[in-house]
Amino acid sequence: MEITFDDWLAGGSRIPIDLPGGRRDIFVRTAGPGQWCTLVHGFPTSSADWAPLWGDLTARRRVLAFDLLGFGDSDKPDDHDYTIHEQADLTEALWRHHGITQTALVAHDYGVSVAQELLARQQGGSLAATITNVVFLNGGLYPELHRPLPGQLALLDPELGPQVGRMLGEETFAQSMRATYGRQPTDALLHQQWLAVSRRDGHRIGHRLIQYIRDRAQHTSRWVTALETATVPRAFVWGMLDPVSGAHMAERIAERMPDAPLLQLADVGHWPQLEASDLVRLELRTHVA
Repeated sequence: MEITFDDWLAGGSRIPIDLPGGRRDIFVRTAGPGQWCTLVHGFPTSSADWAPLWGDLTARRRVLAFDLLGFGDSDKPDDHDYTIHEQADLTEALWRHHGITQTALVAHDYGVSVAQELLARQQGGSLAATITNVVFLNGGLYPELHRPLPGQLALLDPELGPQVGRMLGEETFAQSMRATYGRQPTDALLHQQWLAVSRRDGHRIGHRLIQYIRDRAQHTSRWVTALETATVPRAFVWGMLDPVSGAHMAERIAERMPDAPLLQLADVGHWPQLEASDLVRLELRTHVA
């Protein structure tokens, strides 16, 4: 990571956003000239995962990055039922707040489901803004192929999940995260990711955030249809060593959308923007010009 989590936070601010469930303070960063590009991060970390791409993207685009509700430095209510639909509502609310009527979209992990829901809304004519193109990084685009790690399955268990959150510490977190990388991360990077997760006691609500897995199962047809029938350009940047959504997911992408650009990174795991940021930057210059 090119900057620390604290440095990343210093470059943005928390702003109040009205959602159907009430007003929430959401961490937001914007920078750059020209047309908009929106970045949607993954589970369980924060928008700071985009830090290695930030300088290059903001040299060419007006970029919006934010922490989803329950993540990073955004509000993390501990008695809340988190849903992908609400995160899509949040994205739209931020677009309205910033006057965004047209944007490219780059999404990773959890964020790919948010992007799929936004595409479904666009196809249904209910999205106020226009998505011009989407770049997907590793995530569960096809829910039946998603392979949760043991720790994720434990979080998903109704009885065990809350206990896992209460017991989670940095060492256990780092051990679990290492299993998702192809090019192994430094201790410093894992520490920064832990800071994002544990901020505002976020590690204690993992059992609530992980419900996105059930969301995906419930809305598979809607989100896969939106993905495969979207009329906007789609491109994919994929770490093939990802144990959760790696080569097996890329194979399905290539089968179902053979004309879509698919960059396969043979020695990269779940975090292309962190493991191979130089290659991802080059790819985004092509697809988010």
